[in-house]
Amino acid sequence: MLTIDTAPGAGIGLTVISAGAGRMRLRINGFRFDTVRAVAIEDAVGKVAGVQAVQAYPRTASVVIRYSPGVLDLDEILPAICDAERIPAASVPARAPHSVDNSKPGVVQKIFDWAERTRSGQGGNDSGAGRAVTAQAAGAFSDGCCDHDDDDVPERLWQVVKLRRAALSGVLLTASAVTAWLTPFGPVALGLKVLALAVGASTFAPSSLMRLARGRIGVGTLMTIAAAGAVALGQVGEAAMLGFLFSISEGLEEYAVARTRRGLRALLSLVPDEATVLRDGAEIVVAAADLRVGDQMIVKPGERLATDGVVRSGRSALDISAITGESVPVEAGPGDEVFAGSINGSGVLQVQVTATAEDNSLARIVHIVEAEQARKGASQRLADRIARPMVPGIMIAGVLIAGIGSVVGSPAVWVQRALVVLVAASPCALAIAVPVSVVAAIGAASRLGVLIKGGAALEALGTIGGLALDKTGTLTANRPVVIDIATTNGATREEVLAVAVALEARSEHPLAAAILAAAEQPIAAADDVQAVPGAGLTGYLDGHALRLGRPGWLDPGDLTDQVARMQHAGATAVLVERDELLLGAIAVRDELRPEAAEVITRLRADGYEVAVLTGDNHATAAALAAQAGIAQVYAELRPEDKARLVGQLRAQRPTAMVGDGVNDAPALAAADLGIAMGAMGTDVAIETADIALMGQDLRHLTQALEHARRSRQIMLQNVGLSLGIITVLMPLALFGTLGLAAVVFVHELTEIIVIVNGVRAGRIKSLTGPAHDI
Repeated sequence: MLTIDTAPGAGIGLTVISAGAGRMRLRINGFRFDTVRAVAIEDAVGKVAGVQAVQAYPRTASVVIRYSPGVLDLDEILPAICDAERIPAASVPARAPHSVDNSKPGVVQKIFDWAERTRSGQGGNDSGAGRAVTAQAAGAFSDGCCDHDDDDVPERLWQVVKLRRAALSGVLLTASAVTAWLTPFGPVALGLKVLALAVGASTFAPSSLMRLARGRIGVGTLMTIAAAGAVALGQVGEAAMLGFLFSISEGLEEYAVARTRRGLRALLSLVPDEATVLRDGAEIVVAAADLRVGDQMIVKPGERLATDGVVRSGRSALDISAITGESVPVEAGPGDEVFAGSINGSGVLQVQVTATAEDNSLARIVHIVEAEQARKGASQRLADRIARPMVPGIMIAGVLIAGIGSVVGSPAVWVQRALVVLVAASPCALAIAVPVSVVAAIGAASRLGVLIKGGAALEALGTIGGLALDKTGTLTANRPVVIDIATTNGATREEVLAVAVALEARSEHPLAAAILAAAEQPIAAADDVQAVPGAGLTGYLDGHALRLGRPGWLDPGDLTDQVARMQHAGATAVLVERDELLLGAIAVRDELRPEAAEVITRLRADGYEVAVLTGDNHATAAALAAQAGIAQVYAELRPEDKARLVGQLRAQRPTAMVGDGVNDAPALAAADLGIAMGAMGTDVAIETADIALMGQDLRHLTQALEHARRSRQIMLQNVGLSLGIITVLMPLALFGTLGLAAVVFVHELTEIIVIVNGVRAGRIKSLTGPAHDI
């Protein structure tokens, strides 16, 4: 992230969260604006030269700008926002921000509304103010398809209003058929058909007419026209069958979408409504929304953490599986970071709050999802490009078929065929083909600690052929350990380690932590410890002069061969002296993650080309890569070198860069896809990467790759089936081979198959057991 400017005296600043390919996301520091101010900002920034489109997100205080590279001057953005803040509310146009739609709130918006109600103590009451749908939540499903009521997300099939009406319509249709067959009461049978039509059509006709009044047409419009035309031709039964079958497919679609979106809703539900804090020496229970940075939060066994913090006292094991997808509890003690939603084990923890409920790690994830949801993949863009113009095109084709056919043949026959063509060519299955798969796949991944930013990232992940892995923090855990101790001149391993620990006791060097961790007993710190830059440490203990440092500064003597062996194995060797007598050498190395070899073997078996990119020396990189089973090793690289190499790898095959999201930012940006490892609690990693693996288990990488490949296959299956059915049904409808009822049945059956197939993308297996070596 980069803070680019601050307005003097206004207290307003801009931070560039992400930028590239004519798209930029900025966070506005200094105030959180409402929807009125969002409109003002969109209008003001939209007038800046080079800006093509602006979307302001009030709840995240962020702005997404699409611009012309080389034309936009960033320095003009901040003054425009400052001007927008000063515009009187009465002068701001009465419209919703471009980031929202005026239709009913989608589930992502409901997450934020729920969070706001929880923070304000409003319980379950839904406020009409501010109920806006993010562009993707409302527009994830193309206008080519139909409306869905999202006010009450159904938990069970029978709770879907459209399905209940469809069932009633089916009962009435059945009753009309029985009446016509068993009795002479024709008018009664006709009346039952009319009722069946009215009940079935009530699920789509009213909303279609309202959309039509606003100048928007969709598949519901086609179905409404077809039903009305069938009634005009005296085919009330055919029209009723259309209403019955279409209402079933609509109800199933609504249920499937609601079900697949529950994964994102579940994130915020992990946070408890209340927390126990220490204030004025007493434990009191407060609302999670009232937690302040610096509060001392008491977390008892079995409780969830209400927000992020740092452990000040106590030890326990935390279950973070709902956040990171890792099944093994994580030990937490004084100084360790802990995150909202974690479940405390058997110990009592005192945690110092580091983030409010509004800004904790889970809230930030949902904020990012809100801003990034509009990124559609190639399959969805293709489906949208086909579906959107199809509806008006089909209507025009229907008019031409009816008009020309009436001139050359029977008007009644060709009007009927035109109505059948309207149904046969309607693209609802095509419009739903990709979005239902994307929503299902992303929701399922989020439950297992894999954050995928939109359909574009999901599809890109499914096409990856090569992986560039950073060494430190990705292949390794970035926690060096002592792997060997060599001794000489009669010293024991314990003596060598004791001298090293005495000198490193107060050091902040990464190797010091490894040496201190290797000591089994507490050891007194040396006196007068001094660091020799680039060499080592000196000090005194019990009257003895101590030294610790690299070979070259200290003479390895008869340990020369053993030191060389340590270095060849990829370890850092340090020598230890007491009173100028060499005692031994200690080898410290950042070891591979226990699951690394297993993951690399799996990746290679799946056909991925794997390379290691690191700033470490060649010997260390080669040794660890050999352990992991990786042949391509690029070492001693600076960040810009990594970015250049990733560009070269991209030229050979689609390549993803896997790193920590901080030091590897240039390489992540240069790759076809950036994947951040261990991103939980790391703002930069979550902001910059396309995919964020929230946990530390490298097996999530193979899990995410397999999930994306399978999801992409499902998307392509759905698109192919949808286009294939339209291609087959249209000529059959045009030449009268199939009637209205048959076409409606095949069309709606196809949509149901597409929905069910898309929901399959939400199936993903959790990792079981701890990571292990193979």
